[in-house]
Amino acid sequence: MTLPVGAAAPAFTARDTTGKTVKLSDFAGQILVLYFYPKDDTPGCTKEACSFRDSYSEFRGKDIAVLGVSRDSEVSHQKFTDKFSLPFPLLADVDGAITKAYDVVKGDKAKRVTYIIDKIGKIAQVYEGDNLNTETHAKDILTAML
Repeated sequence: MTLPVGAAAPAFTARDTTGKTVKLSDFAGQILVLYFYPKDDTPGCTKEACSFRDSYSEFRGKDIAVLGVSRDSEVSHQKFTDKFSLPFPLLADVDGAITKAYDVVKGDKAKRVTYIIDKIGKIAQVYEGDNLNTETHAKDILTAML
Protein backbone atom coordinates (compact mmCIF):
# COMPACT_ATOMS: atom_id res chain seq x y z
CA MET A 1 0.00 0.00 0.00
CA THR A 2 1.51 3.33 -1.02
CA LEU A 3 1.45 6.44 1.11
CA PRO A 4 -1.79 8.41 0.78
CA VAL A 5 -2.30 11.83 -0.75
CA GLY A 6 -2.06 14.43 2.02
CA ALA A 7 0.49 12.49 4.09
CA ALA A 8 3.79 14.09 5.00
CA ALA A 9 6.55 12.89 2.69
CA PRO A 10 9.09 10.92 4.73
CA ALA A 11 12.45 12.66 5.12
CA PHE A 12 15.39 10.99 3.40
CA THR A 13 19.09 11.39 2.86
CA ALA A 14 20.89 9.54 0.07
CA ARG A 15 23.76 9.81 -2.35
CA ASP A 16 22.99 10.70 -5.95
CA THR A 17 24.57 9.73 -9.25
CA THR A 18 27.62 11.91 -8.60
CA GLY A 19 28.07 10.99 -4.93
CA LYS A 20 26.46 14.20 -3.68
CA THR A 21 24.30 13.90 -0.55
CA VAL A 22 20.67 14.77 -1.29
CA LYS A 23 17.93 15.34 1.31
CA LEU A 24 14.20 15.88 0.97
CA SER A 25 14.67 19.19 2.80
CA ASP A 26 16.80 20.41 -0.14
CA PHE A 27 13.52 20.74 -2.07
CA ALA A 28 11.49 22.72 0.48
CA GLY A 29 9.42 25.35 -1.32
CA GLN A 30 9.60 23.43 -4.59
CA ILE A 31 7.46 20.70 -6.14
CA LEU A 32 9.33 17.39 -6.34
CA VAL A 33 8.65 14.43 -8.60
CA LEU A 34 10.08 11.45 -6.72
CA TYR A 35 9.86 8.40 -8.90
CA PHE A 36 10.78 4.91 -7.78
CA TYR A 37 11.74 2.25 -10.30
CA PRO A 38 12.95 -1.35 -10.04
CA LYS A 39 16.33 -1.48 -11.85
CA ASP A 40 18.72 0.60 -13.95
CA ASP A 41 18.98 -0.13 -17.67
CA THR A 42 16.01 -2.48 -17.99
CA PRO A 43 13.35 -1.93 -20.70
CA GLY A 44 10.53 -0.37 -18.64
CA CYS A 45 12.86 1.62 -16.40
CA THR A 46 14.75 2.96 -19.41
CA LYS A 47 11.50 4.08 -21.08
CA GLU A 48 10.43 5.83 -17.89
CA ALA A 49 13.81 7.54 -17.35
CA CYS A 50 13.90 8.67 -20.99
CA SER A 51 10.35 10.01 -20.62
CA PHE A 52 11.59 12.25 -17.80
CA ARG A 53 14.74 13.12 -19.75
CA ASP A 54 12.74 14.19 -22.78
CA SER A 55 10.41 16.37 -20.67
CA TYR A 56 13.01 17.62 -18.20
CA SER A 57 13.18 21.16 -19.58
CA GLU A 58 9.41 21.49 -19.11
CA PHE A 59 9.70 20.40 -15.47
CA ARG A 60 12.57 22.83 -14.88
CA GLY A 61 10.58 25.59 -16.61
CA LYS A 62 7.88 25.09 -13.97
CA ASP A 63 10.49 24.94 -11.16
CA ILE A 64 9.73 21.25 -10.55
CA ALA A 65 12.58 18.98 -9.46
CA VAL A 66 12.84 15.36 -10.59
CA LEU A 67 14.59 12.56 -8.71
CA GLY A 68 14.69 8.87 -9.60
CA VAL A 69 15.19 6.27 -6.85
CA SER A 70 16.13 2.62 -7.06
CA ARG A 71 18.08 0.12 -4.98
CA ASP A 72 20.97 0.25 -7.47
CA SER A 73 24.42 1.60 -6.53
CA GLU A 74 25.92 4.98 -7.42
CA VAL A 75 28.14 3.24 -9.99
CA SER A 76 25.13 1.60 -11.65
CA HIS A 77 23.29 4.93 -11.65
CA GLN A 78 26.27 6.67 -13.23
CA LYS A 79 26.44 4.11 -16.06
CA PHE A 80 22.68 4.40 -16.62
CA THR A 81 22.86 8.21 -16.56
CA ASP A 82 25.77 8.30 -18.99
CA LYS A 83 24.24 5.75 -21.38
CA PHE A 84 20.94 7.65 -21.69
CA SER A 85 22.09 11.24 -20.99
CA LEU A 86 19.82 11.63 -17.99
CA PRO A 87 19.87 15.27 -16.79
CA PHE A 88 18.40 14.66 -13.33
CA PRO A 89 19.84 12.88 -10.27
CA LEU A 90 19.21 9.25 -9.43
CA LEU A 91 19.34 8.35 -5.74
CA ALA A 92 21.14 5.19 -4.66
CA ASP A 93 18.90 3.56 -2.05
CA VAL A 94 21.22 0.59 -1.59
CA ASP A 95 20.04 -0.19 1.95
CA GLY A 96 16.36 0.23 1.00
CA ALA A 97 15.64 2.89 3.64
CA ILE A 98 13.86 5.27 1.25
CA THR A 99 12.02 2.46 -0.50
CA LYS A 100 10.74 1.23 2.88
CA ALA A 101 9.83 4.72 4.12
CA TYR A 102 7.74 5.34 0.99
CA ASP A 103 6.18 1.85 1.17
CA VAL A 104 7.28 0.78 -2.30
CA VAL A 105 9.17 -2.42 -1.45
CA LYS A 106 8.81 -5.35 -3.84
CA GLY A 107 11.25 -8.10 -2.86
CA ASP A 108 14.73 -6.60 -3.03
CA LYS A 109 13.67 -3.87 -5.48
CA ALA A 110 11.42 -0.82 -5.54
CA LYS A 111 7.95 -0.96 -7.06
CA ARG A 112 7.27 1.47 -9.90
CA VAL A 113 5.56 4.32 -8.03
CA THR A 114 5.81 8.08 -8.42
CA TYR A 115 5.04 10.59 -5.70
CA ILE A 116 4.43 14.26 -6.41
CA ILE A 117 5.49 16.14 -3.29
CA ASP A 118 4.17 19.68 -2.91
CA LYS A 119 6.05 22.77 -1.75
CA ILE A 120 5.31 22.11 1.92
CA GLY A 121 6.38 18.45 1.87
CA LYS A 122 3.00 16.76 1.53
CA ILE A 123 2.17 14.06 -0.98
CA ALA A 124 -0.03 15.70 -3.59
CA GLN A 125 -0.39 12.84 -6.08
CA VAL A 126 0.54 9.17 -6.41
CA TYR A 127 1.03 7.32 -9.69
CA GLU A 128 1.18 3.54 -9.75
CA GLY A 129 -0.23 0.52 -11.54
CA ASP A 130 -2.73 1.31 -14.28
CA ASN A 131 -2.23 5.10 -14.07
CA LEU A 132 1.48 4.82 -14.93
CA ASN A 133 2.58 4.30 -18.53
CA THR A 134 6.39 4.23 -18.61
CA GLU A 135 6.62 5.72 -22.12
CA THR A 136 4.36 8.71 -21.43
CA HIS A 137 4.74 9.05 -17.67
CA ALA A 138 6.48 12.44 -17.59
CA LYS A 139 4.05 13.99 -20.09
CA ASP A 140 1.12 12.52 -18.18
CA ILE A 141 2.34 14.23 -15.00
CA LEU A 142 2.86 17.55 -16.77
CA THR A 143 -0.63 17.36 -18.31
CA ALA A 144 -2.19 16.62 -14.90
CA MET A 145 -0.39 19.63 -13.38
CA LEU A 146 -1.79 22.12 -15.89
